[in-house]
Amino acid sequence: MTTDAFLDGYFARIGHSGPTEPTLATLAALQGAHARAIPFEGIDRLLGAPIPLDIASLERKLVKSRRGGNCFEHSLVFGEVLRRLGFTYAYLGARVRWMSPPDAPMGPREHAVVMVALPAGDFLVDLGFGARVVDAPIRIDVGVEQDTPAGRFRIGRDGALYALSARLPQGWRTMHAFSLEPQFAADYAMANAYAPLNPHLPFLKNLVAERVADGVRHRLINRRLAIEARDGAIVDERVLADADELEAALDAHFAITPPVPAEALFARAPG
Repeated sequence: MTTDAFLDGYFARIGHSGPTEPTLATLAALQGAHARAIPFEGIDRLLGAPIPLDIASLERKLVKSRRGGNCFEHSLVFGEVLRRLGFTYAYLGARVRWMSPPDAPMGPREHAVVMVALPAGDFLVDLGFGARVVDAPIRIDVGVEQDTPAGRFRIGRDGALYALSARLPQGWRTMHAFSLEPQFAADYAMANAYAPLNPHLPFLKNLVAERVADGVRHRLINRRLAIEARDGAIVDERVLADADELEAALDAHFAITPPVPAEALFARAPG
């Protein structure tokens, strides 16, 4: 226990009882525990509910409740933990490339990540990428393949920007491109407010959740529940038949207690 109620609540939420010194080992332990305990989920976007980014609201949702959140929510909560523990860090903005052809124009900075500066180098923390949550720090070292319990990643270049890619069975796939320009609360607030206006954002019309645990990736897209191995290969997959199965899946696979009845979510999730 510490004298900090926020940290105590966060550590209890993610099940962390180890060291808290601002070291790479602590960073890796916190990120891994966070990814296992707090899922990515886009329920509020699907419901059209507001997503406040002040720390008190984020604490209520991600720390004190069985909920997850989007990239802004994850990054801001984790950044607050880093701040209170004495890490040197910066918020960054990234441009999503996951569904884009390699020659597609760059989109807006609508993804949030955190960069942590340590004696061993600068590390990227990406807990909120809904298609490929990263469960360990990735050193910002171009061209080096880096393994985590949940996958293999590398940082390359996309023009003048850095680019994070994930290794899938069919090869490398770019997740997003980012620069090292620090972002501020106002930048995240603007991107968060823009999201509901972006017709290409999948979370506006789809129920999406993802969590990594026990060396596999649990993924929900509407009524399709899939379990993936660390290389992205499908281990198990099924279609949820009704609201009861959806509620059970949210509980067992994602540790989510939804804010509305499962029937309402099931009705909004395309079959």
